[in-house]
Amino acid sequence: MTDVVEVRGLRCLAVCGAFDEERTRPQPLVIDLDVELDAEVAAATDELSDTVNYATLCDLAVSALVAAKPRLLEHASDVVARAVLGADPRVLAVSATVAKLRPPIPHDAASVGVRRRVTR
Repeated sequence: MTDVVEVRGLRCLAVCGAFDEERTRPQPLVIDLDVELDAEVAAATDELSDTVNYATLCDLAVSALVAAKPRLLEHASDVVARAVLGADPRVLAVSATVAKLRPPIPHDAASVGVRRRVTR
């Protein structure tokens, strides 16, 4: 059985962008995660040690994104997904979305993002 730990709306400040103006300072980004695992044991025992700790996954996702300073959202979502996948051998797959809350486009868009799924 595959279960999913969801993280929605994880906000951070990081450098991300291809344009010079985006490389000069961090901008607000939002991360969404779908972390696939078998949670059968945790569902039965009710013990944190029997599952992945989503607080740790959030720390890893933000740290990886900030350190990477990606130019493209495609790379940003890959970096985040791979960091979370590598966090625990019980994680089977990760879908990570990284979105810009203030995209540099001449349109009124709430966000622009890329979703990437990586597996073992």
